[in-house]
Amino acid sequence: MSTTTELRGLIDTWVAANLAKNLDAIIEHYAEDVLAFDAILQLQFKGRAAYRAHWQMCLEMCAGPTTFDVRELEQEASGELGFGHFLAHCAGTDAEGKSQGCWLRVSQGYRKQGGRWLIAHEHFSVPFDPESGQALFGLEP
Repeated sequence: MSTTTELRGLIDTWVAANLAKNLDAIIEHYAEDVLAFDAILQLQFKGRAAYRAHWQMCLEMCAGPTTFDVRELEQEASGELGFGHFLAHCAGTDAEGKSQGCWLRVSQGYRKQGGRWLIAHEHFSVPFDPESGQALFGLEP
């Protein structure tokens, strides 16, 4: 199997785990020493256990169906290291049935360990207006 196919498979199964809200399946995509910069709450998450707790909180915020759409995916690798970036539309439905979401910018660093690709670094971000300090949640690709 080619590296391109393997990396695309990593994203496909990661997205499927997100849509299924399967915390164990989501976390198995990350290296034990993952360093993550998520768009909300903390400056950084160091290690799989810390990021798992954050993912669990995020999944619990959305009682109903979720959306996780990946667009403009670009990935490349050389040897045991790879990099990818894409836009992701992440939305969830709360207990009252109201859907909230936005487009996010995502960058990921990959490392091949034990014969499989894992996410070693992840960065989700939302652009903001420097004059107002407000996040620009309404942007579309």
